[in-house]
Amino acid sequence: MLNREIETIERSELEKLQLTRFRFTLSQAFKTEFYKKRFSRIGLSSPEDIQQLSDIKKIPFTTKDDLREGYPEGFLAVHKDEVVRLHASSGTTGMPTVVHHTKRDLDNWTRLCTRSLIATGATKSDTFQNMMTYGLFTGGLGLHYGAEALGMLVIPAGAGNTKRQIQLMRDFKTTVVHATPSYLLHMADEVAKEGITPPKLGLKKAMIGAEPHSENIRKKLEDIFKIDAYNSYGMSEMNGPGVAFECIAKDGMHLWEDAYYMEIINPESCENLGEDCEGELVLTTLEREATPLIRYRTRDLTSVIAGLCSCGRTSRRIRRIKGRSDDMLIINGVNLFPSQIEAILMKHPEVGTNYLIQIEKKSSLDKITVKTEIYPKLFSGEITDLDRVKKVIHDEIKSACLVNASIEFHEPGSLPVSQGKAVRVSDLRKEE
Repeated sequence: MLNREIETIERSELEKLQLTRFRFTLSQAFKTEFYKKRFSRIGLSSPEDIQQLSDIKKIPFTTKDDLREGYPEGFLAVHKDEVVRLHASSGTTGMPTVVHHTKRDLDNWTRLCTRSLIATGATKSDTFQNMMTYGLFTGGLGLHYGAEALGMLVIPAGAGNTKRQIQLMRDFKTTVVHATPSYLLHMADEVAKEGITPPKLGLKKAMIGAEPHSENIRKKLEDIFKIDAYNSYGMSEMNGPGVAFECIAKDGMHLWEDAYYMEIINPESCENLGEDCEGELVLTTLEREATPLIRYRTRDLTSVIAGLCSCGRTSRRIRRIKGRSDDMLIINGVNLFPSQIEAILMKHPEVGTNYLIQIEKKSSLDKITVKTEIYPKLFSGEITDLDRVKKVIHDEIKSACLVNASIEFHEPGSLPVSQGKAVRVSDLRKEE
């Protein structure tokens, strides 16, 4: 079911398609309050002023703050009668960001989600249990409609209620799940409490996303459930899930370039970077009618993988998201991403499925404590073993991250569990 016309398109033909679709995006943007003012300031009077894709650099970046300032309809490019749905961010850090959709927008989003599922080898014979939150959050509905379009039996379980999730999986023989990696790890513990070995559930695949996670987390999930786990990327400003997805090769996420124009920039200087250079992902919508976004700064850090994928798809691939540029922690002058610590923790079989990074200010210095649960089946309980593992983890974090972290081991199930995106950092410095 590979769409060869689009998914194996030659780069030169793809760039022609992108230019045509970018001009469409510009024509829609001219209808919005926000971009009309912006284009006027830079002297852009028509989509035809853009002669080649590189001309996109003439247009300033769009940010989350811009979206908030445009709330509620400053980015709306169609008459409200044409809008059939809207999604919005939680707005926990300020005014929410809103994205409107026409029927055509939703059809295009569904197509990308179906394409993403097919890339992982999923088929209409699979039963798809969606454990993501439904509602204004985009995580649930995108792959729901993509799976239905593929012909899969869809169970819209939503997030949480782990006992019911397990019961649904057993009763209806779920083969594919969609969840955050942290929730699947929590579920593994709950399955064990029910006296079931996770592989007995009969799962085959897991679509994991919505939070940055390390390769070691993926391997842990695959080992626990005996499944294939596929990394995915999406954000509500770009529709939601289905922006980029791994294929069966599991060698980076294919970013669907017929729908999004991609740039990688230095987050500080904003200069464009080449392939294999890590930087901030910047995306432009190429098909969306209701809410066109041009050069949107995602704040997500990644890089483009050079070369073609063995699956035959020609869309470029991005590496797993390292974290967000605004999520970077500064510990006594050292830059640190939570994902760096996670990668170290998950290498150790003695470590359980949940952890928390706590930061406090002691006198004039930052103190970092890494709290993690133990995995009882692989830990003897001897104090000497506990101290040995603590020291190994401490030394690895100090060597790789250049910070001196205290390591605490906790009983399984004692650290807080989030039903949605995992909260991995407790920065108490902000409260002092």
